[in-house]
Amino acid sequence: MDKESKVLVVDDEDRIRRLLKMYLEREQFIVEEAENGEEALDMAVHNDYEVILLDLMLPGMDGEEVCRELRKSKATPIIMLTAKGEESNRVQGFEVGTDDYIVKPFSPREVVLRVKAILRRASATKFLQTETQTKDVLVFPHLTIDNDAHRVTVNEEVISLTPKEYELLLYLAQAPDKVFSREQLLKDVWDYDFFGDLRTVDTHVKRLREKLSRVSEEAADMISTVWGVGYKFEAAADE
Repeated sequence: MDKESKVLVVDDEDRIRRLLKMYLEREQFIVEEAENGEEALDMAVHNDYEVILLDLMLPGMDGEEVCRELRKSKATPIIMLTAKGEESNRVQGFEVGTDDYIVKPFSPREVVLRVKAILRRASATKFLQTETQTKDVLVFPHLTIDNDAHRVTVNEEVISLTPKEYELLLYLAQAPDKVFSREQLLKDVWDYDFFGDLRTVDTHVKRLREKLSRVSEEAADMISTVWGVGYKFEAAADE
């Protein structure tokens, strides 16, 4: 791992910040801290972090608002720390741009593993972008994915996706008609080998379909549920 990898830990509880800082520094991360949303947003905008660990329930500006504002200018991976594990809270978090979530109380070791997983995925994406010389574009009826620009258009309209929604769509679209289990998607898109909530996949698929369907139901229908197994991308869903 790059020893210069910087992580921003945002939580209003000093105990939690110190605990995470200790575990992350053991793995050679450089850790900076913020105790409220306003401070976190200012630091995140004016510095470059590999990952941000962001508590949802912050005094003043909460985690969702920080994430929403940060996404206007940066795509820094964000792991939301939340005591709320209900589906509605996860959906809201993913909608504003959260890449992952961890429900309190959590294991500090799991947090470190999640951070490393996001970094591995980001490094692989950067490598592919650097090594690919030809134009990397996938074109389907109603839907175009320009991987060089990280842009998705549906019927010529640009769709705003979170980084993880984009990765999921790209992963499925690169292997049309291949069925992927939820476990496989967690492993390959989230890079989770032995932990992770399968509902994370379902929530992302739901949000992705909703965003696509606002412009084209045909585009949304390309992401097909294979009951009892998982999901697949149907390139000719409208035919």
